[in-house]
Amino acid sequence: MMPLWTKGEVREALHGDEIGNLPDELSGVSIDSRTVKPNEIFFCIKGEKLDGHDFAAKAVEAGAGLLIIEKGRKLDLQKLGVPMIAVDDVLEALDQLGQAARARSNAKIIAVTGSVGKTTTKEALRHCLGAVGKVHANPASFNNQWGVPLTLARMPSDTDYGVFEIGMNHPGEIRPLVKMVQPHLAIITKVAAVHLGFFSSIEQIATAKAEIFEGVVKGGAALLNADDDFFRFLCDKAKACGIENILSFGEAKDADYRLEKLHMLADCSCMSVKIGNNEAMVKVGAPGLHIVQDCLAVLGACDFVGADMAHIVMAMATFSAENGRGARYRLELPSGGKFTLIDESYNANPASMRASLELLKQAQTGTRGRRIAVLGDMLELGKYSEKLHRELAEPVLASGANPVYLVGREIEPLKQELSKKLKVYLKENVEEIIPLVLKDIHDGDVIMVKSSNSIRSSRVVSALLERYKAVD
Repeated sequence: MMPLWTKGEVREALHGDEIGNLPDELSGVSIDSRTVKPNEIFFCIKGEKLDGHDFAAKAVEAGAGLLIIEKGRKLDLQKLGVPMIAVDDVLEALDQLGQAARARSNAKIIAVTGSVGKTTTKEALRHCLGAVGKVHANPASFNNQWGVPLTLARMPSDTDYGVFEIGMNHPGEIRPLVKMVQPHLAIITKVAAVHLGFFSSIEQIATAKAEIFEGVVKGGAALLNADDDFFRFLCDKAKACGIENILSFGEAKDADYRLEKLHMLADCSCMSVKIGNNEAMVKVGAPGLHIVQDCLAVLGACDFVGADMAHIVMAMATFSAENGRGARYRLELPSGGKFTLIDESYNANPASMRASLELLKQAQTGTRGRRIAVLGDMLELGKYSEKLHRELAEPVLASGANPVYLVGREIEPLKQELSKKLKVYLKENVEEIIPLVLKDIHDGDVIMVKSSNSIRSSRVVSALLERYKAVD
């Protein structure tokens, strides 16, 4: 196998002070001593709470072949037994290695952002493009000022397609990241009311998302949601950045990648899509209208980068939702009865909460089964929090959920809206809600779990998976 980096490439990228003899070849890049693999470069990044230099010895124990340290930090070369490169700023050095990876690459690069759907879109692109070439993409949600350069630095030189999710919760965060990524195509999945604690309006959120256009290479394109209220606004922002090729996806009649017909089932969707002058029948392996919308963007991106669309369409049929983002489990009760768990526990905002409740509505229950919703606080909504939590009452009622379990403090207004119509239980933390949920599962039930990450509703999912055996 080709090495990820040679010592000559690392020297040229970092321009630091070498301590000891660098290895000729290096196999990977890491910033976490718990995940270091043999012969990887370990960047000793100093964060707000932890300092990577304090974990250098553990990284070496795990097999790190080179340490990137800050100048002035005294690490014992003889004791650690591995070479080092001392730099002015370790995080900046990671940026530099990421930029070097981008500069040497001939891959088609796609950058994805949006208020909702960006991780699903990224994962669907990884899955589908993997059918036609070598794909490199962010692991999990490595989409911030550490995750993006780390993902770039890990990109092999022979990559065919690079897919980079870029996130933000403040203005100005996307700009430096997309300028490192330099995509050929920038996708904005949708603009919605998220992180309103840090923005005064949704228009400000749209402006922050539009920073992604600033890094698009000359001759590149933007792919936008034609059904989004901010579609024209984003088109103007893209044009202002010199992007002439603006493509669109959605149900709008003039969308370049247009949804013509849709048949949604409990565990998948089938759609007819117009791609230019051609029409394709596409099966999407994961259920839900929001997944369909993300997959329209995927079709557009794959078409733009010149992928074989026949293989892309076939691959889309086998795409499945990830843990925390719609993964489904069929679980067995001690009595022999069975129920379905929908894991939507990875983060929440008003748009994604509605999409998850729609999934619950579409889910197939057993003969006497119920739909159960476990919902937690949506955070970072600032002064809009009470209003936006209260407005969830309508989609909760439409989902057919009863009972409803609520976790947190911000979500209390929703209890006020629902308590006269449904069985509603409210607890401040997830540990208090778990025993109630575990006792209240019947044969044929469907239970969906959703909240912002810090509420830790994923523990409800874990408790159910630990308690009940999975069946086919």
